[in-house]
Amino acid sequence: MTGAPPFPPETRVTLANWQDPPFNRWAFQHVRELIPTARISRGYGPARQLRRAERDVLDFRFCSGDRELTVADLLAETYTDGFLVLHQGQVVAEHYLNGLAPDVPHLLMSVSKSVISAVAGILADRGLLSTSAAVDEIVPELGGTSFQDATVQDLLDMRAGTHFDESYDNPESDVRTYERVYLWRPDAGQPRPPDALGYFATLQNDGAHGGPFRYRSILTDVLAWVIERAAGDRLHQLIARELWQPMGAEFDAEITVDARGNPMADGGICATLRDLGRFGQLYLDRGRAGGRTLVPSAWIDDTIAGAPDGAQAFADDSRPGYPPGAHYRNCWWVRDPSLPFFHGSGINGQHVFVHVPSQTVVVKLSTWPTALSPAAGLTIDAVTAMADALQRGWL
Repeated sequence: MTGAPPFPPETRVTLANWQDPPFNRWAFQHVRELIPTARISRGYGPARQLRRAERDVLDFRFCSGDRELTVADLLAETYTDGFLVLHQGQVVAEHYLNGLAPDVPHLLMSVSKSVISAVAGILADRGLLSTSAAVDEIVPELGGTSFQDATVQDLLDMRAGTHFDESYDNPESDVRTYERVYLWRPDAGQPRPPDALGYFATLQNDGAHGGPFRYRSILTDVLAWVIERAAGDRLHQLIARELWQPMGAEFDAEITVDARGNPMADGGICATLRDLGRFGQLYLDRGRAGGRTLVPSAWIDDTIAGAPDGAQAFADDSRPGYPPGAHYRNCWWVRDPSLPFFHGSGINGQHVFVHVPSQTVVVKLSTWPTALSPAAGLTIDAVTAMADALQRGWL
């Protein structure tokens, strides 16, 4: 999609096709032109500069299954738009493809959840939000809904009992209805609530709160309502004030909102490659940036350690590709708590990896043609190989 509008019909990006290939390659960098957004302001202070120690990583070779590939192969095969590697706080590699540029925000999909969790951790540390509190104690409107008696921690860990079908390839699934509520899909005239808050009340339970891990994005959207009510402010303003500005972000970010301004917290944040790298570095540095603590170290420690039964709750989900002991905590995927090695991830190939022993952060922004892909495993293999090489001084 290039040139001035009107664009030819065969290349026009619309609400009906923007998440599909090849249209998503343009759309993920131009979300604000398709869906209403709220600005996450970086403020007026100087950006926290990233020191640079670039080296050629494109020829670095790694193994995945029975294949040997280079990083250049990885970027080409997995529809990469942006790739950033930080080692000991320095930029080792920074690559932009398919029109992405340093100042262009890219849709983060569910990496957004990890950003929302950081805000929850900040509020919890200040005593404004209790993770053990029932959500309907904070938001009374949730009383009598499927979320009644669920705790804030249940939302953070995807362990509430609410039924939500997130089958991306099923046009009749719950995720498709909620996308229409959040203005991510055209309204075809089917009955639906006028906004997200009304939609939450339509959901039912199919299990007990505090049960096994089951990934349901809607839980993070309910968490956003709880956070806003606890803090007395809108989510995009909280992210800006508590995270983006003190973190030293270089550019504004944004988050999509519904017709009444409710944020799509589970996947609607758009941010630049470097600023997502700064966010990953913040977690690597135990919540500190610019000489001050932003995210409490205890929150990060809790994320890595997980709930006492977190690994078992995660294993019950039978999620392939994760080693024993892996878990999901505070909206992060913790692959190996003993290292530790953890990541925020979103569909269509959005990732921020934090590998503590090697002091490495890797950010990859992509536009896979499908929501889920074997490219995730390929990316994990590349990241772990690069982290090991950086730790050993081989790269």
